[in-house]
Amino acid sequence: MSQSHQQASLPGCPSCEEPLEPGDLFCGACGYDLSAVPAPPGDRPTVAITVPAQGAGAAAAGGPVEWPPASVTDSADVPAPTHRPADLPGVDSGGKPLPTAEGTAVRYDEPDAPEGGASGDFELAAPDPRAAEHATAGAVAAGAKVCVACRSGRVDTDGYCENCGHAQPRERDHMEQELGPVAAVSDRGLRHHRNEDAFAVSTTALPDGSPAVVAIVCDGVSSASRPDEASAAAAGAANEALLESLPRGTHPQQAMHEAILAASEAVNALAQEPGQALEHDQHRHQNAPACTLVGAIMAGGLLVVGWVGDSRVYWVPEDRSHASARLTEDDSWAAQMVAAGLMNEAEAYADERAHAITGWLGADAYELEPHTASFKPDRSGLVVVCTDGLWNYAEGADEMAAAVPADAYERPLHGAQVLVGHALDGGGHDNVTVALLPFAVTAPGAGSA
Repeated sequence: MSQSHQQASLPGCPSCEEPLEPGDLFCGACGYDLSAVPAPPGDRPTVAITVPAQGAGAAAAGGPVEWPPASVTDSADVPAPTHRPADLPGVDSGGKPLPTAEGTAVRYDEPDAPEGGASGDFELAAPDPRAAEHATAGAVAAGAKVCVACRSGRVDTDGYCENCGHAQPRERDHMEQELGPVAAVSDRGLRHHRNEDAFAVSTTALPDGSPAVVAIVCDGVSSASRPDEASAAAAGAANEALLESLPRGTHPQQAMHEAILAASEAVNALAQEPGQALEHDQHRHQNAPACTLVGAIMAGGLLVVGWVGDSRVYWVPEDRSHASARLTEDDSWAAQMVAAGLMNEAEAYADERAHAITGWLGADAYELEPHTASFKPDRSGLVVVCTDGLWNYAEGADEMAAAVPADAYERPLHGAQVLVGHALDGGGHDNVTVALLPFAVTAPGAGSA
């Protein structure tokens, strides 16, 4: 079929709609070139698209779709092409009726949107927060761990959410514990990829029934293998040893010495475990797990401290008009320089070698020398047991006292939280762990008739 033969069937000019005569090559009104009009498509039979009545299953064949009139018109008084979900009945791919407006799975973003809807064309991995509470309760009831990101998905054995794929924080990234008069907080900090600190707090009774309170804080040596396991093993072993020896009547200072030896044995045992894979770098030197340890015992009116390494114990009087004090001496390069008279404290701790430790728990330690000291405070105060992740930001005793909140004696957990926050605000370059033990001294004559 030629182009010229197509023009005879045109009813009017495509440009100005002027009636055309058969054989016209140009429009007599506007001069439009009629030869530029494309050929019409080939004839195809029209197939009627049928939609079944709501709930009626398959529709009768041959009935065309009857589009409902739009409820709104535009400025040209032409029906706007807008339809509500319930305007058109239909079936899904399984032949079931499509949901009506009341049962739609569409999520609305408007303020007056119905609750419980989905969103757009795709269902989001993170559910509507309004429904998360119910999903969380169901997962917990089923005994599964719930994702901290979407609050609905279950966490698989690899530590990832099955719903949104979010990696879950490790349990040791942030830990808090309050047990009677003692509280401790540990945090991963802002720079490390994991928390290599550990702590243990406990209470027990002496043979005469008087209470004994224990706090152990350990800091894994990052340059060693599996430092997080070393600190956890040391803290647990020292705590168990004290809970066994103190009720038997062992003097607290002797008990602390034995607890440090028990912690050392626990860390040494890690180096003997076969089949331990390298953690991150297959070419990394595999040396023995190691950690430092510091602990405090309050029992029988005594304050006993013990340590190996550079973690510390501070004394902060409840009455801040009295002087604070540091009760431990670091096993470090800086401390050795000061003790030998080769540098003053400011010079030594300004050196890049200052924090190189000279004592630690581990199979490759040169010689284990547990340090213990016993004090009998004459006034009430707060015992601060911490790793260098805290005291790096409050090194002097006065600096530490200034960082301790005024109500820490009455609220030790809150005080520990504030001290960890102090370290994080300072930069959080290391893991941060602190335990607080309020030490009460009864005033002379108190309780007498």
